[in-house]
Amino acid sequence: MEPSPTPIAPADNPPPPSPSSPATPWLPYVLPMIVFLVATQGEAFLPKSVYPVAYAVKAVIVTVVLLVCLKTWRHELRFDAKAVGIGVLAGLIGLPLWLGVDAITPPLSFLGTRTAYNPFTAIPDATLRTVFLATRFFGLAVMVPLMEEVFWRSFLLRFVTDQDKWYTLPVGAFSLAALAFVCAGFGLVHPEYLAAIVFALLMAGLLRLTKNLLACVVAHGVTNLALGIYVLATGNWQLW
Repeated sequence: MEPSPTPIAPADNPPPPSPSSPATPWLPYVLPMIVFLVATQGEAFLPKSVYPVAYAVKAVIVTVVLLVCLKTWRHELRFDAKAVGIGVLAGLIGLPLWLGVDAITPPLSFLGTRTAYNPFTAIPDATLRTVFLATRFFGLAVMVPLMEEVFWRSFLLRFVTDQDKWYTLPVGAFSLAALAFVCAGFGLVHPEYLAAIVFALLMAGLLRLTKNLLACVVAHGVTNLALGIYVLATGNWQLW
């Protein structure tokens, strides 16, 4: 895609330091997502009975990769109380948006389905079930939001905007073409494709408003946490 000649760059969010070498450090933004997607695809070939172990292994590996990559993009996770507060509100809005849009969206078979794992019937032992739920919620509300926001909202929005100078663009600088590309891509990696596109628009709007990546991570985490609680309360296991 051709770089945008006029990226939307927030004036009060200075660009990150220039990299010390000509090669921009794209791999730390992308690697956690690649590892997660490969591991998730691998789960499909395993019996459902080992899903808790497979998920725990995936969560550990992806978290380790995130920690290794953290030094590259840690400066982008700038804490701002107002921005984070707005992120919490956006996250609470995200759940009814996700559920409402998904309820009226026909499924696309080629996007697959969720694991729909019910730990209350699959794990008789209460202690093991609690461990699984703690791991699942960590992945849902902490690991996945951080991984996805770093990849989609920090890296890909800027990379599609300007492939040569993306790392010099401040977080929150993106073209409309990049926004469309990222929303489409985000939709294609979720069975709830239309809800995911709407959520991607919400996150892009939040990023544009706050110029703060941490606000998006928090919003994503709040939505996912609320979704997990909703699944436990209603038994709609197909949502996770």
